[in-house]
Amino acid sequence: MEEKSCGAVIFRSGSGGGRDGGDGTKRKYLLLKYGWGHWGFVKGHVEKGEDCMQTAKREAEEEAGLAEGWLRFLPGFGERIDYFYTMGGEKMHKEVTYFLAECLLPADGEVKLSGEHTDYAWLSRDNAMKTLTYGNDRKVLGRAEEFLNKK
Repeated sequence: MEEKSCGAVIFRSGSGGGRDGGDGTKRKYLLLKYGWGHWGFVKGHVEKGEDCMQTAKREAEEEAGLAEGWLRFLPGFGERIDYFYTMGGEKMHKEVTYFLAECLLPADGEVKLSGEHTDYAWLSRDNAMKTLTYGNDRKVLGRAEEFLNKK
């Protein structure tokens, strides 16, 4: 069975950002802790009639309270990962496309988690790499950092 999701690697530049990694790094990435314990990025299933970008924007608002006006998606970045998992005894193939977005929320603004998440953190690249649960997500973060460093 096939499954398609889309999401965003969300970052903010500068100091502040509510709860952050506290290591003095200027760029921080938003990670969400899912209810079953893993850390990852904003993402979710593509709904009927949506394209991938619409899904990423909707999921950012639903999962983190970041309405479209608080995000600036950077053109030219799109990373796709895929993996297999088993659900109810059935082997599933999942494809996820990630975009890159800068959070424009004021420094004192807070992320508003959905019910499917238990925590969040704004972390430097190094701390995010240590915190992300899955290797595929670490690869996406590495590519996002490379993309941003070329700008």
